[in-house]
Amino acid sequence: MTQVITQIEVWPYCDLDRAGVVKLWNEVFPDPTPHNAPDLMITRKLAQQRGLFFVALADGEVVGTALAGYDGVRGWLYKLAVAPEHRRQGIGRSLVAHAVRALKAMGCAKVNLQVTADNEAAVAFYESLGFAVEPRVSMGLRLKTSE
Repeated sequence: MTQVITQIEVWPYCDLDRAGVVKLWNEVFPDPTPHNAPDLMITRKLAQQRGLFFVALADGEVVGTALAGYDGVRGWLYKLAVAPEHRRQGIGRSLVAHAVRALKAMGCAKVNLQVTADNEAAVAFYESLGFAVEPRVSMGLRLKTSE
């Protein structure tokens, strides 16, 4: 059931948002792999470009997040999440716009993101924001960490 929000605030993550972000990510990204544990991901993000971690709040509750990164060449958008009951109200759009503005202010000329091939709704959402599917092969190498 959708809960209509009259006003949201998007701002950089602060430590008071942690419990709300953990709750949201556990709901939206149910992934049991240890390297995706919300507390660990938050800690790692805070150590790198903390200012590119944004939350959307409605009535003091975390209802959305966006993480961005910039390596000096390209920007990346990660962990865009909106609570299911708050979707289709412009929250995701606001979070992406906020992250893109922050990246542009850093001199970023291109923003990349990845979604799973079967996530047609996400592809349609990002296309509505001007992103385009590019002919690329996404590859990864999982590194073992001490955590």
